[in-house]
Amino acid sequence: MIAAFTSTDWILLLVILLLLVVLVFMSLAEMGLSRMTKPKAGALAERRKRQGAALVDLVEHPERWINPLLLSVNVCQTVQATLTGVVAARAFGAVGVVVGTALNVVVFFVLAEAVPKTYAVLYSERAALFTARPIRALVAFAPLRWISQLLIKLTNVIVRGKGLEEGPFVREQEFLGHVDAALEDEVIEEEERDLIESVIEFGDTVAREIMTPLPDMVTIGSKVSVAEAIGVAIEHGFSRLPVVDEDADDDVVGIAVMKDLVREQRAGRGHDSVLAHARKPRIIPENKAVSKLMREMQTNKFHLAVVADEYGSITGMVTLEDCLEELVGEIIDEYDDHEADIVPLADGGYLIDGSAPVADINELLAIRLPDDEWDSIGGYVFGTLGRVPDVGEWVDGGGWRFQVVQLEGRRIRKIEVSLCPEDLSSETERSDTTD
Repeated sequence: MIAAFTSTDWILLLVILLLLVVLVFMSLAEMGLSRMTKPKAGALAERRKRQGAALVDLVEHPERWINPLLLSVNVCQTVQATLTGVVAARAFGAVGVVVGTALNVVVFFVLAEAVPKTYAVLYSERAALFTARPIRALVAFAPLRWISQLLIKLTNVIVRGKGLEEGPFVREQEFLGHVDAALEDEVIEEEERDLIESVIEFGDTVAREIMTPLPDMVTIGSKVSVAEAIGVAIEHGFSRLPVVDEDADDDVVGIAVMKDLVREQRAGRGHDSVLAHARKPRIIPENKAVSKLMREMQTNKFHLAVVADEYGSITGMVTLEDCLEELVGEIIDEYDDHEADIVPLADGGYLIDGSAPVADINELLAIRLPDDEWDSIGGYVFGTLGRVPDVGEWVDGGGWRFQVVQLEGRRIRKIEVSLCPEDLSSETERSDTTD
């Protein structure tokens, strides 16, 4: 039986409706502000002075409004849900609580979440401008800021970690999702999106993944003269060359810098040993983070580091250019004898350099070859076979066949990639059926 509504019930209903309006506004603000960039906010501020000034302030300091706004949303939702339950129980009894809760979830999800956030996605500029001044006034309310900061500190006590006071946090994939949305809205260009992704992945890259391996390094012996070393550098187009000691298993004992050698030759010391004028090499471990290495190169002003494994054996070298290429893509100058790592073939396959990263092959073929144990596709084939392959041998993975077509000693130089025979026949059958 439905009980008669009292004046208190009507007041509670009015409060619930007001909370619904507030939640709609906050959802609109949350999505609109989160999709706003600094350049766009600056452009809007030139056209709409009053709202624009508040918008620029919020966009430039997101840490000031995110936590207070989320706390306000949480409080309003909790109060609204409680009041809805109270009114439903007074009007319909125990059954009313269930019905009221169900209706509350549906109505508030549609009206206070889906509708305003969808509108903010479609019309982010309008949403951000419309909500900027009220939200700035809301987060300027000192008690709200104090409570949100106190709750963040409580979180830090429960879950300890560096920098937790700055929450909330966004995972890499969530952040890239926002970047993709900005790309779809034509806020950023495709190249900018790729650069942002490169910066994110840059933090997880180690020296072993970008180094020039030892067999590919151009080196000079410690007993050659300055003039001979300059000749090698000119022949290969390098400004820095590792100096190796032939009597110590080709251990790197110095770095010859061409500017130094040319200076010595002009001073009449072209017949001196190159080792006498080489600089001390910088040796780094294979697992050194590239981001840290690049900062050290900038601080200490060196352009080449020698990479060693855990046993101290030289495995390769990394240059400043290698680090930059991880961010902006391959850099090719007039001295580079460039050969593409991946060459498409007429039959739909590829001819791939054995040193091509497994991650690049996974992206190219849309497969998931393991890249934890092997950095290169040649290493994947070698490790999967468990021995040095012969030309013509292959391994299958992800529906593709990786066949060795060129070896250099024990090293896999070229691999031909084609669809596995069973997958190829399946595609042919599907094509015949379609025809």
